[in-house]
Formats: sequence, C-alpha cells, structure tokens
Amino acid sequence: MSKQARAPRRRGLTLTQQIFLGLVVGIVAGAFVSNRDPVTALRWAGYFKPFSQLFLNMIKMIIAPLIFTTLVAGIAGAGHFKTVGRMGLRAIIYFELVTTLALLIGLVAVNVMKPGVGIALPTTASDLAGNVQTWDQILLHVVPTSVIDAMARGDVLQIVVFSMIFAVALGMIGEKGQPVIRICEGVSETMFTFTNIIMRYAPIGVGAAIAFAVGAGGWRVLQHLGLLIVTLYLALVVFLVGVLVPVALLFKVPVRKFFRAVREPAVIAFSTSTSEAALPRAMEMMERLGCPRRIVAFVLPLGYTFNLDGTTLYLSLASVFVAQAAGVHLSIGQQVTMMITLMLTSKGVAGVPRASLVILAGTLASYHLPLEGVTLILGVDALMDMARTMTNVVGNCLATVVISKWEGEFREAPDGALVAS
Repeated sequence: MSKQARAPRRRGLTLTQQIFLGLVVGIVAGAFVSNRDPVTALRWAGYFKPFSQLFLNMIKMIIAPLIFTTLVAGIAGAGHFKTVGRMGLRAIIYFELVTTLALLIGLVAVNVMKPGVGIALPTTASDLAGNVQTWDQILLHVVPTSVIDAMARGDVLQIVVFSMIFAVALGMIGEKGQPVIRICEGVSETMFTFTNIIMRYAPIGVGAAIAFAVGAGGWRVLQHLGLLIVTLYLALVVFLVGVLVPVALLFKVPVRKFFRAVREPAVIAFSTSTSEAALPRAMEMMERLGCPRRIVAFVLPLGYTFNLDGTTLYLSLASVFVAQAAGVHLSIGQQVTMMITLMLTSKGVAGVPRASLVILAGTLASYHLPLEGVTLILGVDALMDMARTMTNVVGNCLATVVISKWEGEFREAPDGALVAS
C-alpha cells in the first residue's frame, strides 16, 4: 500500500469550529464598521442584517412541525403516559419539581445579573404591548380555536397543548394509532436532520448578526455575551450544589460513589454536547452503582424527555436575556407563563445539539421578542451547551438513584464495582 493510500483523510472544520470562525470574522467586520462616524456605521452595519435575518427565517420555518412531531413521538411513541403505576408517578413528580427549581434559579440569576441590559436589540413596542393580558385571557389563549392558525402564527403554547392532547388520544386508541405514531417519528427524525441542514448556514448567520451588533452598538455587546456565559455557569453551579446535593442527602444517596459513577458519563456529555452520547455509559454505571436494571431502563430514557434540568435553566435565562436586550420589561406573571411554555416545549430535545435554540426562537416569536437575540446567543452557545448538557445527564442519573431508593430497591455496590472497564 502506498504512503498516499495510507495517509488519513483530512477532516474539515466541525460546525462548532465554523460558528466560532464566523463569530471572529463577524467581530472583526463589526469592529471595522464601528470605527466610522455613527451615521455611516449604522448604514454599513445594515448591510449585514439581511444575511442574519435569512437564518432566522429558516429557523422559524421549522418550529411548528418540529415541536408537534417531537412531542407526539416522545409522548405517544414511547407510551410514557401509559407506564403509570407507582414508579412512573413518582418519577414524573420528581422530574417536575426539580425542573421547576431549575427554572426558578435561571429566572433569579438572569434578573439579578441582568446580562442583557444595555444591548438595545430592535423591537416593536406595539407588538409587545399586546402581551399584557389578564389571567382569564391567558387561560383562554392556552387552547387554540384552530391548530392550523396557531402553527401559522407560531404560537408555541397553543401548538404544545394541541400536540400533547393529540399524543394522549393516539395512545388511547392502541394499535390503530401506531401508523400515525410511526409517521410522526419519521417526520420528527426528518425535522432534526432539517435542523442540521439549516445549521450549516449558522456560521454566516452568526457572523452577520455579531457584525451588525458590534457595528451598530460597539464592543459592549461582547461584554454582555461574556456576562451571559458567566451567569449561566454560576446558575448551574447553584443548581448542582443547592438542589441536586440536598436531594442526594435527603434520599441518603451515597454521594461519593454516585459522583464517581457519574463522572465518565458527565465528561462524555460535556465534551460532545449531546446527552444521547452519554446514555449507554450512564445506564451501565447506574446499574453498577446498585440501581435495578428495570428502573434504570425506565427512568433514564424517561428523564431524557421530562427531566432536562440544564436545558430548562438555560432557556429561562436566555429568554429573559433577550427581553432585557430588547429593553422589554416582563412582569413576574409574564416570565412564569413564558417559562411554563419553554418547559413544555423543551421535552425531547436533549439529545440534539442546538435544537433548544429552535425552541427558544419559537417562544420568543410567540411573545413578539426579537429573534436577533437568538443569533447573538448562537455565537457563544457551544460554550453554554456543554455545561447544560452535562447538568441534564447528572440530573437524570441522580433521578434514577432517587427512584430506586424511593422504591426500596437500591442495593449499594461495593467500591470495586465502579472501576471503569
């Protein structure tokens, strides 16, 4: 065999590397523009905006079908609502309590640190004024009069409500619903592939967005993005120390052995930004730790749909960040309503890198907040995605041990059982 034949094929840049490259090029271009006089800088910066808006339009295009098919395939396809029983009920209660705490920590962190204040993203005041609703208007708005109209308007909460009821109905009709479930599963996979195709344009969209932001607003935009990253990491540390550790102590989980067992899956999740990549090793290590196989096989996959602690915290933080950047004051009620929407729409996207940005874009659009914030966040999303994905995995592993302890079936393994094979 010749040397040429043995030479390994050179790989191109990964998408994350391309996005970082686009970010750097955009910053340089924006810095060049920002050095002009204010009128010229604003006019030149405007040339970047259409290339950023094109990316946002492509994102908006896939929101409705992605949410609908993902929720239907995740709920009806896996039959989670059927696996009732004591263990299923306990798991769902635990998931919702912990994700609610994650949501609240994200809200508190972003309201205290205020990373978005001062960016001045464009927005339309008249649209935002329409969001001030009374409790009965909010309640009536939850159920759509037409799901087609809801999808056309991109009303995420209404799409979620219809999708969840549709999924339950599919499960109730048994075998007759299987063809529809398979279609939704196929379309869901297609939409995730569709998302990956759109993300190929992301480096250009991100570069154009950051060039426009820096060109029009100066260097302070980068300072705010850095503060956003710091805020997220601090919030995740607070969640890990202030929620997961007390939960472990409350249920008398062997903390040292648990963290030894979860170390490798957590590193895999952090380095790949994909929860799915860590799932096989996480299942193996939880079983070694002392969780019964049937509980591991039930709770971990279920948690990948319903227990996205890191993603929920990130989405709450990112959405309020965009509102702050747009100069929009959201009342506590509005923030809570938005967070409930995000918590519901985030189900099932943990295994797909950057899919949470599509969910974020859909929610922002339904609240008339500027989607330009999404492209700004995307430039630094890889740094945040690693941490939130790792938190998802650690949280689901702890949930598996907690449910095993709750069921009285946890059998603590000896130290030697946790040695990596």
